Amino acid sequence: MGSRIDHPGELAADEPVKLIAIRESALSLDEVFAAVGDDAAGGTALFVGTVRNHDGGADVDALGYSCHPSAEAEMRRIAEKVVAEYPVRALAAVHRVGDLEVGDLAVVVAVSCPHRGEAFEACRKLIDDLKHEVPIWKHQRFSDGTEEWVGAC
Repeated sequence: MGSRIDHPGELAADEPVKLIAIRESALSLDEVFAAVGDDAAGGTALFVGTVRNHDGGADVDALGYSCHPSAEAEMRRIAEKVVAEYPVRALAAVHRVGDLEVGDLAVVVAVSCPHRGEAFEACRKLIDDLKHEVPIWKHQRFSDGTEEWVGAC
């Protein structure tokens, strides 16, 4: 009898990238969570980025996200890097563009793996790399009438 480590559920799925999208409409936690469901996954990590009411000591009233046409392809490239590094059973990432208000969901990512530690690590790598590498920009509008553009995810 083989060891439990040899079980196929301990390995990455053949096609683990289930959902990659940039959307102009409201994001759904249920959609992302459902996309990463897998019977072999013992852990699922989900990260939700929301629009907060402040940045750099100033009150934020609203913001808008815009992206380069290559942004979705870059998200997929990063997802493929994550699944090459971790035993990912399923992965999903969705980012919002357009005008958002405080409290709106800006980004939702999730990763399921055989074990919780791997899921946490893979999800953290996914959101950190998306934030640093995907050409998505944030235009913040502050309560004092000022505004700024920043690279963000």
